Amino acid sequence: MSSNIYVLPVTKGSAPAVQGVDPAKLWAATPASSKTKVGTTRVFYDTPAGKEGTNVTALVSLGDGFERKTGDARRELVRKAVGSGVKEVKGLGDGEKKIAIDASADAHAAAVAAHLAQYKFTLKTSPPSAFKPGSKDAPAEKFAFEPLEGSKEWDTGVVYAKAQNFARTLMELPANMITPTAFTERIKAEFANVADTEVIVHDEAWAAEKGMNTFLSVTKGTNEPAKFLEIHYNGAAKGDQPIAFVGKGITFDSGGISLKSPAGMKLMRGDMGGAATVVAATLAIAQLKLPVNLVCITPLAENLPGPSANKPGDIIYAMNGKSIEIDNTDAEGRLVLSDALYYTSTTYKPHTLLDVATLTGAMDIALGEIFSGVFSTSDSLWDELHAAGEHEYDRFWRMPLDDDYSPQISGSNADLCNVRLLPPSPCS
Repeated sequence: MSSNIYVLPVTKGSAPAVQGVDPAKLWAATPASSKTKVGTTRVFYDTPAGKEGTNVTALVSLGDGFERKTGDARRELVRKAVGSGVKEVKGLGDGEKKIAIDASADAHAAAVAAHLAQYKFTLKTSPPSAFKPGSKDAPAEKFAFEPLEGSKEWDTGVVYAKAQNFARTLMELPANMITPTAFTERIKAEFANVADTEVIVHDEAWAAEKGMNTFLSVTKGTNEPAKFLEIHYNGAAKGDQPIAFVGKGITFDSGGISLKSPAGMKLMRGDMGGAATVVAATLAIAQLKLPVNLVCITPLAENLPGPSANKPGDIIYAMNGKSIEIDNTDAEGRLVLSDALYYTSTTYKPHTLLDVATLTGAMDIALGEIFSGVFSTSDSLWDELHAAGEHEYDRFWRMPLDDDYSPQISGSNADLCNVRLLPPSPCS
């Protein structure tokens, strides 16, 4: 017997009637305490007279005072409500499920929330996992979402969400499955049928010819070859100045000779989060056919403590000729990015360059998990990033960027040091 599953965000019982379901009547039967907190979900089952199957209706509270909310605040309440409703019903029953969602409050937000709430990474073998690289026996997608009324905003939201889930998958895959080589192969496959795009993969010999010594120094401790990935999307006129994305791609970061603590080291499979984010964003931009030219660059490497690995005190000459002292081999992200950023800016001369990285745990200490830190030399770019973050509720906080910090990285025997040089403590 089939089931019709509905997720209906409601406030004061207001929601469309579907398949004989009266949301206002069900809402009236819901305890008052469940109506004030956004995301509170109540599931109702009903077998309509004379019809086959069962209606499963999840009423999800949009929260007290939703009707007074506007803009980004209203959008986030829709995301929370739809996400909560999907999480509540996605475990019901077996087999494939089609979930109809009332997206009338904000179709884009509803689509994003539904597809993000659906996501669950696993490499368990029963049932076969769709996340296993090269899997040919994975089951079909368990959920299919559809809005009660389709719209372009819903379709755009689906692209946004699937791009985010793609980035999440790249970061979740263990380091033995997403080496620099495997990363590039996965990206070539994802972009194979995407119009107006080109994927270029460079090897270590190419990087050496370009003088990318800081990038290549990071990979000396591993036998996994480094890769330098470029993705080009041409959505504007030929010759138009591009936007550039650069993403840090350390597919596993042990810290090198400056070895990390064993606790939680397995999470360092996600140190290629910058690369995952920029390639996923590029994929979404190309699928949405945005009218821009874009170049996406990701330097990919492992950071391991092998016999030839960087040592604290080593001095390397970067692609731009500057000398850099490696005080801590666990500050490798800025090494791979220094060459990548110089290459990108001098080769493609973008009008805007965004560098994305899981660069330092200190940012977590400063901001927690709520905001992402941003360093920007452009006030107008910061304004755009801030507005975009508020719109998607993936928020940013602008960090200080001032010449007065320069002596902390320029006081060594080289032009720069890859970590902050602390002055002697007055209490020591």
